Amino acid sequence: MNKINGYTEEEATGLIEYIYSGKNAGKTLSYLFETYGKEHSRAKGSVRNYYYAFLKKRDDERVGRILEGKDLRAGAVRPFTEEETDEMLKKVLAERGKGLSVRRAIMNVAGGDERLMLRMQNKYRNLLKKQPERVRRAAREAGLQQEDDFLQRRLEREIDGLYSRLAADLRRENERLKAELEKLRKEMAE
Repeated sequence: MNKINGYTEEEATGLIEYIYSGKNAGKTLSYLFETYGKEHSRAKGSVRNYYYAFLKKRDDERVGRILEGKDLRAGAVRPFTEEETDEMLKKVLAERGKGLSVRRAIMNVAGGDERLMLRMQNKYRNLLKKQPERVRRAAREAGLQQEDDFLQRRLEREIDGLYSRLAADLRRENERLKAELEKLRKEMAE
């Protein structure tokens, strides 16, 4: 079976037709990724990532054929510079210092620009997850402790989840061993 980035040619054609039709009907890409994913048992993010990777392969003959006549384009991804990241983080934390939620703080910093807000929100989440020390440092510099509290609660939830999963695994193993022991006792009694 000849695949394009992990999808069969038929699946790729189906996705592109779905996106093309949906966009022409006024649907957002986010909505289309989500609904296509649900209909085809794929994660929304996986569908999104496949779509953008597919668009980047326009020079592949099969991809070109599937995209022919469709005005589907992907804008260039513009990552935040280190300076932009630091500035955004300072502004968001200043808004958080006023008692605002993260979402409201980012909305204020983005000045109502929804695309910028989404970029900032994703960057902020990424920073919390992958560079928590950077967020803590910026929060301390801004005189805030909320981010430390947030990170502490998140870590506690992750630890609680780990304990729950381990406990469930141990309970299952214990039940399996009890059943095996009972079976052996019955065999020895015979």
